[in-house]
Amino acid sequence: MKIFLSFVYSVNFFKAKQREIVRPIQLILYRPMSQSTSIPKKMQRVRDHGFDNYMEVEKKTRKVLKFQGLILSQPNQALPASRLDILARRLGFKQDEAGAFVLKFPHVFEIYEHPVQRILYCRLTRKAHLQIELEKQALYAQIPEAVTRLRKLLMMSSTGRLRLEHVRIARAEFGLPDDFEYSVILKFPQYFRLVDAQETRNKYIECVEKDPRLMVCGIEKLREKEYRERGASAEDMRFSFIVNFPPGFKIGKYYRIAVWKWQRFPYWSPYEDISGYDFRSFEAQRRMEKRAVATIHELLCLTVEKKITLERIAHFRMSMNLPKKLKEFLLQHQGIFYISTRGNYGKIHTVFLREAYKRGELKEPNDLYLARRKLAELVLLSPRKAKVDRELVNFQRERENDHEMRFLGTDFVDDCSKVSGCEKNVVRCEGEEPENKLNSGLVSDFGSDFTDEDDETNEFEDAEDVDSIE
Repeated sequence: MKIFLSFVYSVNFFKAKQREIVRPIQLILYRPMSQSTSIPKKMQRVRDHGFDNYMEVEKKTRKVLKFQGLILSQPNQALPASRLDILARRLGFKQDEAGAFVLKFPHVFEIYEHPVQRILYCRLTRKAHLQIELEKQALYAQIPEAVTRLRKLLMMSSTGRLRLEHVRIARAEFGLPDDFEYSVILKFPQYFRLVDAQETRNKYIECVEKDPRLMVCGIEKLREKEYRERGASAEDMRFSFIVNFPPGFKIGKYYRIAVWKWQRFPYWSPYEDISGYDFRSFEAQRRMEKRAVATIHELLCLTVEKKITLERIAHFRMSMNLPKKLKEFLLQHQGIFYISTRGNYGKIHTVFLREAYKRGELKEPNDLYLARRKLAELVLLSPRKAKVDRELVNFQRERENDHEMRFLGTDFVDDCSKVSGCEKNVVRCEGEEPENKLNSGLVSDFGSDFTDEDDETNEFEDAEDVDSIE
């Protein structure tokens, strides 16, 4: 009897346990039906091979630019091959890597033998010099546009000024020359002012006066263009951004709803003064987050190639009220921006504006962008083509030399015929009588090719030759 009761008790105990276990499972099955319709804070990055391939070429051009600066810094703009490996280590190259790198790009670098010293030297090719000159001309031709970019950049700052060192680091992205402190800032005192901070001893660029005509974002112009082309409702286009997700990006139902809600949410302009606003409410914080997206969007619009490194955006974080974790913040909006880790073994993060590119090329290229892409074209040219070009040049030189020798041969034959003709006349004169010699001499002087005027002209030409030598 006791055994039977213990068995019933154990069965009832396990049944109770099963009921306790089953009940929570039923609740878990119904919980996923309610999900959040807000953009998640942490998202995985989806690669776009078009931008990554662009950065692979950019990685090569950066190394080439370092070598170009090293060669152009030499007195004769030529570097001995024996010192190439030693100096290249300062640029981050390993031992015996510099020589192989130079030979890899024969359209940019040229190895030649010095005619006197009989030493191998490295110098830039004619195409590389033409590309440098073209980029320099394009850079100084667009200085008025660079002035406008710098003015808008200062207007986006909350204090109306930026550190000179931060602008100098990002000068290439904004199309500013190396001496922009003198050629841009000091040349236009009506727009800019240099200020020395007493507490930090740093130089700052300050905006003299804000121009309301320049306080228009690039996204506002794109919205107007999109509205005219597609004719979408004004309410949907008022605060929206152009979103183009990378291939392979999974868009769920709730994420689509979250993006639609975010597109309609209002925000403050990057050029608007927000110093007197209260940011304690949840709505104000959401507006500030969207304002940060608009600020980075406008920052990329002001660059020449519509791209900039994440580390250089971080220099303007405090002055433009940007969030601390910039990478995580930008990954929330992969349809607007793309972060590429290619180009420097993952150490540098390059931020692209997706709407400005199509198939790895800028939609609206400018002269400075095209001049810089010429260097990428020289880098991508095959070494075989350089060998063929060199053979064609040598063949052309040989043809020119043959042509010159042919002309020299004909001139030599004409001179010989003239000399033989003179000798025949002299022989005829020697065979005549004295009286006939005098008459023949007069006739020969009268009928000869050389006259007194010709002698004077020959003396004048000889005098000119002497003056030219002197």
